[in-house]
Amino acid sequence: MSEDKNQSSSEKLENSGFIAKFTEISVKVGNWVYLRSLRDAFAVILPVFIIAGLGVLLNNTVFTWIFHGETLAKVQVFGNAINNGTLQVAGLLVAPMIGYALAKNKGFANPIAASAMSLACLMIMMPQTVSLGTVASAGAKMSTVTGGLSYLNTGTQGMFGGIIVGLLATGIFIKLSSYKSLQIHLGDNVPPAVSSSFGVLLPALILMSFFALIAALLAGLFNADLINLIKTWIQEPLRGFNTNIVGYCVIYTVANFLFTLGIHQTVISGTLLDPLVLINMNQNMAAYSNHEHIPNIITTSFASSFSLIGGSGSTISLIIAILIFSKVKSSKQVASLSLAPGLFNINEPMIFGYPIVFNLPMMIPFVLFPTLGSLIGYFATAWGWMSRTVVLVPWTTPPLIGPYLATAGDWRAPVVQLFIIIVGVAFYLPFMKISERVAAVQAQEEEQKA
Repeated sequence: MSEDKNQSSSEKLENSGFIAKFTEISVKVGNWVYLRSLRDAFAVILPVFIIAGLGVLLNNTVFTWIFHGETLAKVQVFGNAINNGTLQVAGLLVAPMIGYALAKNKGFANPIAASAMSLACLMIMMPQTVSLGTVASAGAKMSTVTGGLSYLNTGTQGMFGGIIVGLLATGIFIKLSSYKSLQIHLGDNVPPAVSSSFGVLLPALILMSFFALIAALLAGLFNADLINLIKTWIQEPLRGFNTNIVGYCVIYTVANFLFTLGIHQTVISGTLLDPLVLINMNQNMAAYSNHEHIPNIITTSFASSFSLIGGSGSTISLIIAILIFSKVKSSKQVASLSLAPGLFNINEPMIFGYPIVFNLPMMIPFVLFPTLGSLIGYFATAWGWMSRTVVLVPWTTPPLIGPYLATAGDWRAPVVQLFIIIVGVAFYLPFMKISERVAAVQAQEEEQKA
């Protein structure tokens, strides 16, 4: 009866005017094909960046413990090679993946062609001259050369350019391909692969000519290129706001609030934040690999280590609070079942089984505590109490292990995370008690009515 009453209260909250409208808008935003495609594309290439983290970790920790001098330099070619195939081509990877994902989500018949067009258009927009440094014993000199690509444009700094070009080129290509007047039909006797290629020949010609015209106008009129303009005027200002501590906390607060309404938090964070903190993460890995200053505090690994411990809402603290302090049998059963997946940052059993969704007392700590954890982690890093995150670890890495690996073996990072978990237990505890009392009162009222 208690569960029925809780469900009835949840349905009333869910069906209230503001909540229902907010939910409807959020679902529409989350299902927007361009945002969904962006998430799908990053999901495809995420293993590439995890492998990059492995290369960075081996090169700068494990190998340095074992090898020295010239031998170390030779062995580190392993990590440098991984770096060249991952971080240094991040911008080139993201554009075709977005093209493929967007084409699939739009139901386009030839997503491989869309992927190829996205990559081609990105290469068209690359600057035709780059500044490269020469290596000499007397010191490096900068030279402007043609006929080459710079890792500054193809790597992490060019990721946002790859995102915008990938989305724009694919959208235009799909639209042009829908016009029958632009389709070339070679007959039924032609192999399907050849026929499909010629079918999009004219749309591809128009698309690439359009981007080439933009490149020519930018170079001729402004002595500029689109990739660096995007990086200067869009990527860096947006990343500067979304990944500073204020913007970061605001986005995760809204995202976690959506989760309490049954809408996964990636609807907001996956679109507005994940690509930008991934750029920060890749910059940190590149800087650490090159023995340079680590530029960013807020990264992908920072989020998983200090903002989402045990999953959204840092519910590992709630599980611990229930197992230690709760006297309600049903709550303990849910927490026990949720502990194992929670250790790998999977907390849907807790969110929907306890429940947290549409449970007003539990919504409050679920939304607010990740901000507190983020602030603790941020200032502990800013004040030098632990190292910055320099390795991208899988989001399923268990607590304490994750921050240790993410900071390349700094023992202080898991201590900070443990402190956040303990604070979380204290933060969740009073709301857990209130939730259990509400459930008990509702059950008693239901029995009296019966």
